[in-house]
Amino acid sequence: MRHPVRSCRFVSLCLLALFPLFASPAHARGERQLADAINDYRSQSRRCEWRTVRASPPLALRSSLELPIGFRGGLRESLKDAGYQARSVRSIRLTDARDAEEAFDMLADEHCAALLDNQYTDIGVNRVGDEWRVVLAQSMGGRMTDAASANKTLLAQVNAARAQSRLCGRQRFAAARPLSWNGALGTAAQGHSRAMARGNYFAHQDPDGRSVADRAKSAGFRGRKLGENIAAGQGSPNQAMRDWLASPGHCANLMNPMFTQMGAASATDSRSDAGIYWTMVFGAP
Repeated sequence: MRHPVRSCRFVSLCLLALFPLFASPAHARGERQLADAINDYRSQSRRCEWRTVRASPPLALRSSLELPIGFRGGLRESLKDAGYQARSVRSIRLTDARDAEEAFDMLADEHCAALLDNQYTDIGVNRVGDEWRVVLAQSMGGRMTDAASANKTLLAQVNAARAQSRLCGRQRFAAARPLSWNGALGTAAQGHSRAMARGNYFAHQDPDGRSVADRAKSAGFRGRKLGENIAAGQGSPNQAMRDWLASPGHCANLMNPMFTQMGAASATDSRSDAGIYWTMVFGAP
């Protein structure tokens, strides 16, 4: 069995300490103009990073996401102090953009995947001269598929991925047969996701030293072949799957022809660092 690789998505780009200045009314209009341009960009299917991304709902402009250009400290902690509890968040800093049009062109050229990501529901824009900070986020009360639906979505996405040959890093996998849902593996996945969220940690081994094999056995699974993928910070099943497929270790677990069953689950806790934690457990008799 290939040893799984952990995956954590929590991104904050280009942070640099600068002294914040007050924005003029013209700058404020530029901030609204940039948000409107991003929403117009999201309103249609686009080509991004060699794939087509479907249209996404518009982002809501939130003053609580308008972080100072040179804020210090952790991103999530800063947002929490401003009254916004983020399930997922990304911060992008731009320099040398004289107006909203130039800022948008930079974002579309370098960060199209972030702009089009449908996990984000809110946006904050701050500007000081030709420096911009764009914050994309989803709040704890934001758009999030219910747990049962998310689990079904993950099963369908795994089987869709296994239906075609795939290169995981340097290893080529042939198409594999679809997996069936296993309730015991689902219980083990749910327990581990909850434990990570409540305990604010991210690891295959829990604080009590239990492994995926221990958790699966306790949940009633009697098979001997097991694999586990975990991830943290992704606000949707789609994003979790994209991150797993982009990682050679995760991808290999997903495509492993030895596995015949799976269970998956996510759990959230607003007090945790990542906000949301995902676990996918694979097995075979």
